Amino acid sequence: MTETNTRCLILACGNTLRGDDGVGMWLAEWAEEQFRAVPSIRVISQQQWTPELAEDIAQAESVVFIDCCQDSAPGVARVVCVEPCDDVTVSITHHLGAPQLLALGRELYASLPRNSMLLTVGASSLKLGEELSSLARTALPEACELLENTVLDLLVGR
Repeated sequence: MTETNTRCLILACGNTLRGDDGVGMWLAEWAEEQFRAVPSIRVISQQQWTPELAEDIAQAESVVFIDCCQDSAPGVARVVCVEPCDDVTVSITHHLGAPQLLALGRELYASLPRNSMLLTVGASSLKLGEELSSLARTALPEACELLENTVLDLLVGR
């Protein structure tokens, strides 16, 4: 494992061809522009979170996972702390959730980020299509503000 200076890793996933599932990718693009001048912030966006991301996560001081959520009210943006799951071996597939990725980083690299947060936006529609629903679009300003405040808080150690 090589040393990096990633103070905050923003790790987004989503599918821009499945309606509100693209919200993570949209927020990743926004974050890349918003934090372009801050070299200690790194943004990675992929269609799915895969085991290969465990090294990047283990090397980061803090990580903010971004995804849409079917378990939240449509259009509701929120940030919660996320902890590694207890047993990653039970759930390893080609797609992992934030708790599984944290556990995998701990198991493979004996390292966890100091802080791990999950930002979600409740999905209204995951139907085929490139457009976000009106509820997801309405939630974007709040999600951007939550993301910016979360990253800044993590950088100053709050």
